[in-house]
Amino acid sequence: MGKGCIAVTKYFLFLFNLLFFIFGALIMGFGLWVLFDNQSFIAVLHESSDTVKVASYILIGVGSLSMAMGFFGCIGAIYEIRCLLGLYFTCLLLILIAQVTAGVLIYFQRDRLKYEMSNIIKGMIVNYTGQNRTTEHTWDYIQRTMKCCGWNSPGNWTENIIIKNSTQNLYSCSCRNETRPGTDLKDVGLCIHMSAELPIYEMGCISSVEKWLLDNCGVILGICVGVAVVELLGMILSMCLCKSVVQEDYTKVPKY
Repeated sequence: MGKGCIAVTKYFLFLFNLLFFIFGALIMGFGLWVLFDNQSFIAVLHESSDTVKVASYILIGVGSLSMAMGFFGCIGAIYEIRCLLGLYFTCLLLILIAQVTAGVLIYFQRDRLKYEMSNIIKGMIVNYTGQNRTTEHTWDYIQRTMKCCGWNSPGNWTENIIIKNSTQNLYSCSCRNETRPGTDLKDVGLCIHMSAELPIYEMGCISSVEKWLLDNCGVILGICVGVAVVELLGMILSMCLCKSVVQEDYTKVPKY
């Protein structure tokens, strides 16, 4: 391979590693968002299931590893260190295999995940108290902003322990349909209505939440595909550059 081709390959590999570093930062940032967010549907699942927390830790780990690999790939490309380029190729291959395996598992377990999510939400509605709990207030926020009530339908709230054992006409305040007559306009907790016809939304939240998840899955899928493309290009360029380097020259390694 000519010196011009080597130089082009080297700087292209540096560019792809820079992109790989950025994509890794995005994945890690998404994992941190999943772990610490308390204003979206993800927060509802945190307290009832460890699956989301485990997934967030995996995303943070993969993102951190991707950033590290991008950094070392940049060094290996600029200084033409064969051992770093070989290590970089091997790690990229392992990461790509792990990503494909995880994607296949999630695809074939999607019905089970949907069933688990439904049980989590229904269980949260049954035990809802309206106290200062992140999951409950997040669910109130979802019902209020998506203009829905309950999971499958408002009938899910009839299973709530407090509502079931009360002699008053109670309903979730966040289900309040402002277009209907009434006095209570609270954001969280349980409200009292004088008549049996409650001023609430009639549509369940499952359709809106599924749409929200699908929209976010598209973003996640786009990021993962982008990362996979960068990984494949990085593997190809690293092998081309590694083959072009005739011998090791450790004097090129920067001294600190």
